[in-house]
Amino acid sequence: MARWLLVLLLMSPFLPMTHAATDEQPLKFDTKVNTVLGDYDVMKERRVIRVLIPYSKTFYFIDNRGTQRGIMVELMQQFDKQINKGLKPSKKTHLLFIPTARDQLIPQLIAGRGDIIAANLTITPEREKLVDFSAPLAKNVREVVIASGKAPELTTAESLSGKSLFVNPSTSYISSIVTLNKSLTEKQLPPAIVIKAPGNFEPEDILEMVNANLADYTVVDRYLAILWKQIYPNIVVYENITLRDDGSIALAMRKNSPLLKAQLDKFTASHKIGTSFGNQQVYKYLRNTKWVKDARSEEEINKFNQVTEIFRKYGAQYNVDWLLMAAQGYQESRLDQSVRSKSGAIGVMQVLPTTGKELKVGDISLIDPNINAGVKYIRFMRDRYFADEPMSDMNKMLFTFASYNAGPAKIARLRKEATKNGLDPNIWFNNVERIAQLRIGNETVQYVSNIFKYYIAYQLIMEQIKARKAELPVAASTAE
Repeated sequence: MARWLLVLLLMSPFLPMTHAATDEQPLKFDTKVNTVLGDYDVMKERRVIRVLIPYSKTFYFIDNRGTQRGIMVELMQQFDKQINKGLKPSKKTHLLFIPTARDQLIPQLIAGRGDIIAANLTITPEREKLVDFSAPLAKNVREVVIASGKAPELTTAESLSGKSLFVNPSTSYISSIVTLNKSLTEKQLPPAIVIKAPGNFEPEDILEMVNANLADYTVVDRYLAILWKQIYPNIVVYENITLRDDGSIALAMRKNSPLLKAQLDKFTASHKIGTSFGNQQVYKYLRNTKWVKDARSEEEINKFNQVTEIFRKYGAQYNVDWLLMAAQGYQESRLDQSVRSKSGAIGVMQVLPTTGKELKVGDISLIDPNINAGVKYIRFMRDRYFADEPMSDMNKMLFTFASYNAGPAKIARLRKEATKNGLDPNIWFNNVERIAQLRIGNETVQYVSNIFKYYIAYQLIMEQIKARKAELPVAASTAE
């Protein structure tokens, strides 16, 4: 089997990935068997253990050479070595990594579409009702509050009263915030507000947004905060404000799996955080992280306000979400009409003069025609390449942005490859995005990701503006 096809198989959540930590050719499994239950003896008989793992900059990702990397990947590759030590190739049991959205980890495990969850899961009473856990990889894990460098300073947990916390609702941080809010309510204080991050956002994605002042506050495990603080210098880690201080992180498995649990418990004892291996891996993956620019500084917000009405106008004219177009404008030029690229692209939307003439919108050196051209061109690309595709409106725009950056023909090829490898060709995030990362590198993936992050930020900004307007009548009444 060709090497490139093996690499693509690594990335499919439906097809077998590849075995971990071995140079052998991968076994051929029946790809139609999606649901298999049973303990470690069944896995040994099938010679495969399926590891459910979130696609993440920290825990699991595919590098430009198609290699699986991440803290949990290398951890489970060590588990592969443990269970296969001294065995002949014909007797080895192979690990298959199955990238899975965080909110689907436990449902997929229970359904028999995976055997182990390797995802930095905190043991909670709610989760223990559903799955069993190995001996902890880490104990006494503290969940601490993180703030943007420009967010109002906090002194105690009570300072979070009325503040907004940006978190993934599938994490244990939600239950910690619920506990905090019960305490605040007992003290007759307004609760903290949970802003739910998109399901594909991992903790480091949220920290990246906080670092760029795209969100004010969040909650993460302390060790993640300390590690990512080295990459994101603008975050403020409130080590004195702890929402949980006795957390234990472990691998998860289906209930009634004593044989598998015995293997995992033996393994975690020698590979947990605090051991030489655990400490080395924790610090290994803090390189080459790109920052999202600060889209919420006073200067940038002024730019945003100036162009808001123009984006609204052309968003309505071409039936395109104006916030998405503003987000693309920020990614292209930081909403700066004076920007000129080496290729000759002009203004907020970085439109080429030849494209401007073809679009017949006027002088693109002026901000209004420039934004007109950018929105019109995106609408043209969307209609030409994705109008009849069975996608959500959001995905049509994400694919349009990807096509704008990499070219529609290339994106079409990536979608075909995604289909061949069990990924959804009509969903960008965590599907075609993964093939794009493999085939064309970081640029397009980061381009689309940044636009989406700016879009989320702008949505939060608009919500805050609406909230302030809603409070005005109350303030006026009080003044009277």
